[in-house]
Amino acid sequence: MNPLTATSLSIALFGALATWLALSPLSGFVLIWAIFIAWAAFAALGADNSAFKNTVVCGLFGVIIGWVGAYLFLALPFAESIGVPLWAAIVVAVTAFSVVFAANLSFLGAVPASVLAYAATFAYLLQTEGKMSLGTLTSSSFENPLLIISLSVILGAVFGKVSTLAANSVSAAEA
Repeated sequence: MNPLTATSLSIALFGALATWLALSPLSGFVLIWAIFIAWAAFAALGADNSAFKNTVVCGLFGVIIGWVGAYLFLALPFAESIGVPLWAAIVVAVTAFSVVFAANLSFLGAVPASVLAYAATFAYLLQTEGKMSLGTLTSSSFENPLLIISLSVILGAVFGKVSTLAANSVSAAEA
C-alpha cells in the first residue's frame, strides 16, 4: 500500500476511534476538535518522536499561556475602564508575544504546537463565554480549559503517534 493511502486509512480509523472516545466515554473530558488540532501539530512538526515530545511540551505551554491570558482578562478590572475589546486585545498581544518569544528556549521551540494549543484554549473560552469565570479557571473541573484542552492536546499527540506507527507498519509490510 502506498504511504498516502496507508496514512489516510490510519487517520480514518484512529480518527473514528478518537471521535467515539471524545463523544462517549471521555465526553466532558476531551474535545475532538482540540484532539485533531494537536494531531495536526504533531504531523506538521514531522510526525516522529521529537514531534511527539514537542507537541506535548509546547502544546501544554500554549494552553498554560492561554489560560494565563484568560485569568488576567477576568482578574484585572481594566475591561470596565478601557472596554472589553481593547483589554482583550492587550491581553492577547502580551500572551501571544510570550508564546512565540518563548521559542528562544530550545525546549519551547515548536512554535506551531504552542500557537495551535493557545488558539484552541481561546476557542474553548469563546465557545463557553457565558460560563467562563475566575471560579471556572481555578476549579479542578473539566470546565477549566487548563484541564480539558491539556488532556485533548496530549491525546491528540498520542493519536498522531499511533496513527503514524500504524501507517508506517502497513506501508512497510507491503513494500
